Amino acid sequence: MSLRALGWNSFFEEAFAPFARDGFSPARVAVQHRGGYEIWTADEILTGDVSGRFRHQARQPSDYPAVGDWVAIEPLPGETRAVIQAVLPRRTKFSRTAAGIVTEEQLVATNIDEIFVLESLAFSPNLRRIERFLTLAWEHGTTPTVVLTKADLCSEVSPLLESVREISGEARVLSVSSVNGQGVAAIRKQVKKGRTIALLGPSGVGKSTLINCLAGEESQAVQPVRQDDHKGRHTTTQREMVFLPQGGVVIDTPGLRELQLWEGSQGLESAFADIEALAARCRFTNCRHEKEPGCAVVDAVRAGALDDKRLAAFRKLADETRQFEQRRATRVRSEERRRNRR
Repeated sequence: MSLRALGWNSFFEEAFAPFARDGFSPARVAVQHRGGYEIWTADEILTGDVSGRFRHQARQPSDYPAVGDWVAIEPLPGETRAVIQAVLPRRTKFSRTAAGIVTEEQLVATNIDEIFVLESLAFSPNLRRIERFLTLAWEHGTTPTVVLTKADLCSEVSPLLESVREISGEARVLSVSSVNGQGVAAIRKQVKKGRTIALLGPSGVGKSTLINCLAGEESQAVQPVRQDDHKGRHTTTQREMVFLPQGGVVIDTPGLRELQLWEGSQGLESAFADIEALAARCRFTNCRHEKEPGCAVVDAVRAGALDDKRLAAFRKLADETRQFEQRRATRVRSEERRRNRR
């Protein structure tokens, strides 16, 4: 494989120039383990960890390498290991709020060209979950595509496709079956040489099966879903990159039933463009679309032009975004005071 096939371009080449003068080599983080990383160069696959200096200078977990990152490494002579000296600037990133009470960013994947939001057609698609995933995808500057999997298990695909398109805005919506190959060609066209695609969705939705279908081999382990509710086990337990024979990189992620927002105001505008367009006609610019007089959004719900469940989802995500911004502002002030004391 070549660096270009892995996603290397002029953006990263320019950022790497100072490290090239120091004799370091470029590589991409393919897998993140608890004890280190698997990193890909143009010639080989290495294991590695960050240097002591890197560890000392890192101020927060998101400073450390994540799957998809381009890094400057120092290969160890005669070994299949390397030391990661620096992380190159990220062109894009996909983050969520880490579990727990601390407001902390958890990187899911970086340097992504497109996000595939996967939802199964074994049952009716969860529209609210799709809206949440699309909000995060738009927020982080990546183009989303909704991929409805297991089309072979659905007798009426067209109505479900239409219901998803109604809430997906400008995001493309595709259906696919890894069993009979339906829609696989359209997916394969988007995974072009040098592009990086991240797959997001709950367990059992078919992420690993789709990757195996695209790769033409069993590169990812798969497990059967439960027959009563078609929910799956966590086959993928870590984020990892898969290089496809036709070129292009796919990042598989563990099953995520729901993502806690990390930021989201810009993503809301894209994921809920229909509501934003209505809001422009509200009497008050700070209208929350609840009980305010002259609210065009509420009027649209009353007239049947807007689904009340979609408005409720928008309100929920908007509230989460406001609460997150308040928590992050508090954290920033606390860190500033701590630095001043030092």
